[in-house]
Amino acid sequence: MITVSKEDYLKAILEAEGEGETVISATLAHWLKVSPPAVTMAVRRLKKDGLVRVNSDGRVRLNAAGLRIARKLTERHHLIERMLTEIFGMEWYQVHDEAERLEHAVSPAFEARLVAKLGRGRPCPHGNLSELESPASRRRRGLVLLSEAEPGQNYAVSGIYERDRHLLEFLEARGIRPGARLSLLERNYDKTLSIKTGAGKTGSRRMVLGRSAAERIWVSHLRSRSA
Repeated sequence: MITVSKEDYLKAILEAEGEGETVISATLAHWLKVSPPAVTMAVRRLKKDGLVRVNSDGRVRLNAAGLRIARKLTERHHLIERMLTEIFGMEWYQVHDEAERLEHAVSPAFEARLVAKLGRGRPCPHGNLSELESPASRRRRGLVLLSEAEPGQNYAVSGIYERDRHLLEFLEARGIRPGARLSLLERNYDKTLSIKTGAGKTGSRRMVLGRSAAERIWVSHLRSRSA
């Protein structure tokens, strides 16, 4: 039987791998905010069910059946986020937590209705694709982390790490959201970034952004050098 708890573990493994992490028990304890003994018991059950395997180095990997469940759950999460913004008008930085609660309750019939209504292929409100990407796959699409961007260049925000509500609210308050344009003015000695956002009719705003936030923002390069 696939319980909500098992689904959460399977999805966490897929998501953590999508962030480029090596998934071990400590990773899952941090990701799901549970105790190490709880992770040990959960992984043991998932392994018994044939949903995961544990390598000799302790790395937890999804088996084919576990991967199917995790992907289905992420697809539903993605659709729910889009539903909440595109149909109900919720703010982009609010929908992740709501989708986390609702994703387990979506039936196949309702999911089909969402697909018919919203279609497939569009990114979620955070700019991320329904098929979780690794950092390498994002770079193959020409994206870079803002923390790695070049000073003196202009960028558009492509995607933002969506699992930290405080970060999302912090960025929204500063005009940094998917689709926003910004200029990287300077890379500072203390590893912060001086940037300018809100070019054009909305007016511009200069600010300093810390590295921990910049490492959570994927951007695409814009050819024009004027912001």
